[in-house]
Amino acid sequence: MKDLQEVLMTRRTVYKFTDQQIDDSIILQAINAASMAPCHKNTHPWRFYVIGNKTRDNLIPTIRRLAEQKSIKLKSHNIENDIQRAIKKIISPPLLIAVTSKKNDKDKFREKEDYAASVCALHNMVLSFWNNGVGSQWSTGSITRELETYQILSIEPINEEIIGFLKIGYPESLPKVKKLSVEEITTNLE
Repeated sequence: MKDLQEVLMTRRTVYKFTDQQIDDSIILQAINAASMAPCHKNTHPWRFYVIGNKTRDNLIPTIRRLAEQKSIKLKSHNIENDIQRAIKKIISPPLLIAVTSKKNDKDKFREKEDYAASVCALHNMVLSFWNNGVGSQWSTGSITRELETYQILSIEPINEEIIGFLKIGYPESLPKVKKLSVEEITTNLE
C-alpha cells in the first residue's frame, strides 16, 4: 500500500493499457472505496455498471454511428480509421465501468449535490485502483449521453445520469503532466 500523499501526487490519467486482467479483489476494493465517498443527506446517489464483453459488443453500432457523425463534422479524411479508433477505446480496456448519479427533477439543488458526491465516489474508485498499480481514464464522450447507451446498459435516464465511463487497466505508459503551481491556483484573502 502506498502512502496517501504519494497516491494523490502520482495519479495520472492512463490512455494505454496492457492486456493484463484485474483481479476481482482489486475491483471489489475499488467499489468499496467508492461507496465510502461523502454524500449529502446520505443519498448514496452513485451506481456502478461493470460492462462485460457482450455489452461492449452491443455498444459498437452506437459507437460507429457517433464516430462517423463526428468525423463527418470535422471533415476527416479517414472516417473508417476514426470509427475503428473510437470502437477500440471502448473494447480494449481490460475493465470498463459506467458510473451514474441519481437524477432529481423536483430538486435541482439536491441533484447538483448528488452529482458532486458521485464524482467523489468515482474519484475514490480511481485512487483505490491507482493504489494497486491500476490506471484509469474518466471519459465523458458522446457515448455517455446517448439514449441508446442507456437502453443497452438497462439504465433508466429519468432516474440516473451517466456521468462517465471509467476505462481501467494496468498502464502501458504514463503521460507526463505539468500541473499549475500552488501560487497559480490559490488566492489568500484577508
